[in-house]
Amino acid sequence: MNGLMLVARREVVTQVRTRAFVIGLLITALLTAVLAFAPKFMGGPDSYTLGTVNSQPLPLRTAVPDTEFTWRSFPDEAAAKKAVLAGDVDAVLVNGTKVITDGEIDSQLGVIMQSVNREAKLGAAGLAIPPLQMESVGADTRYESARAGIAWVLVIVLFMMLFGQTIMVAMGVVEEKGSRIVEILLSTLRPWQLLGGKIIGLGVIGLINLGTVVVVGLGAATASGVASDFPPGIGGLVAGVLVWFVLGYAFFATLSAALASLVSRQEEVNNVLTPLTMIMMATYFVAIFTVNNPTGTLATVLSYVPPFSSMIMPVRMAGTEVPLWQMGASMAAMVLGVVAVLAFGAKVYERAVLRTGARLKLGDVVRAR
Repeated sequence: MNGLMLVARREVVTQVRTRAFVIGLLITALLTAVLAFAPKFMGGPDSYTLGTVNSQPLPLRTAVPDTEFTWRSFPDEAAAKKAVLAGDVDAVLVNGTKVITDGEIDSQLGVIMQSVNREAKLGAAGLAIPPLQMESVGADTRYESARAGIAWVLVIVLFMMLFGQTIMVAMGVVEEKGSRIVEILLSTLRPWQLLGGKIIGLGVIGLINLGTVVVVGLGAATASGVASDFPPGIGGLVAGVLVWFVLGYAFFATLSAALASLVSRQEEVNNVLTPLTMIMMATYFVAIFTVNNPTGTLATVLSYVPPFSSMIMPVRMAGTEVPLWQMGASMAAMVLGVVAVLAFGAKVYERAVLRTGARLKLGDVVRAR
């Protein structure tokens, strides 16, 4: 175990002392902060399309001159509800007493309509006016766009982090094998210690990068006000993403190290990793599909199938409410997948890493005694 941690520490120290790592971390933090502030500066002025049924349009433009309001008239409440559910209008004022919306009304729009309605009627009658009754005629969609945005960010960040760290593991294995350093290291270490230490060390580097994105992203989102639109439970989602990254990384990095041990030159890495790269790309594309359909059959089924679950389940967690038992079942299946891959990868690595020269065939290595 001491040998395992020594190798892991060596990998971490070697990486964090490089100028490329420091510069890359700073650029990652800067880009994350810029992207978190982007919605605030690129959103432009607010605009709403509103409707009326047996009501006069409220003078909202007077109260909020920098916001555009477009009004439409509907013959009855049934027609108004149909327009609301179709997304043609944001809200409809009915009989001057009730506002109907699809899901909970936008917080800013609700405050504006309540205050302007009260002021207009008080000015006209000098009486105490009851507040407008807010009625939703559709599902609660207040966090829908925020969930979709978070899911998109998760897909991109998880894929980039997993892919980047997986390639680093493969390059490290081939570099040690091609330079024959692995022969010196294995004179004092067991193969599983060298393999495990490299995976753990580079995994820590990946967690540092991912933690930077999370901390800077949440901090910048809070400072810019974007975080006010986040759905509840964002802390649990962040914790879940970190766990899923660790599981996904362990799965892909182990296979990457095993496949890389079959070759001795850096030029051969891309070819030997092609099957793994195709699996990762398939996982990525399914995760993208899941962003738009987190409750679909394909997304639900594959969220229990390793290694797809490492990206699909966190995206489902961001895009919709996922029952706790489904998360537990998916995580248990992924843990079993990681254990199986670790056993397979360690065997391949041990049998191939000391055999230099021409590229080895995976089948021959697996069958070797």
